[in-house]
Amino acid sequence: MPPRGIKKGTKRARQYEHVKDRERDQGRSEERAEEIAARTVNKERARAGESQARSRSSTEDISSGRRGGLRSGTDRDKRPTRDQLYNEARQLNVQGRSKMSKSQLQRAVAGKKS
Repeated sequence: MPPRGIKKGTKRARQYEHVKDRERDQGRSEERAEEIAARTVNKERARAGESQARSRSSTEDISSGRRGGLRSGTDRDKRPTRDQLYNEARQLNVQGRSKMSKSQLQRAVAGKKS
């Protein structure tokens, strides 16, 4: 269901569905995908002058299409957390996992996988 003010079958409704489908494909929950899609469509509507109210950041900032994830938090650490490693070790039935540190869990999980 597109945001309020978006008529069914319009360009913005199609854009909303497309963004929502892409977010679902990337593993986001239905609720989160809908939120991201609505925000994206509303920002594009503000840029195009299609909405009554618009923030300065919506109209003056670099467009979301050109930005392409510049502020998506891609510089964060992508390694698994200790809890994630622990759960994986539990699935692999690693003995003594509860007393292991993160680095020990990493070695144990890697050893079990190979």
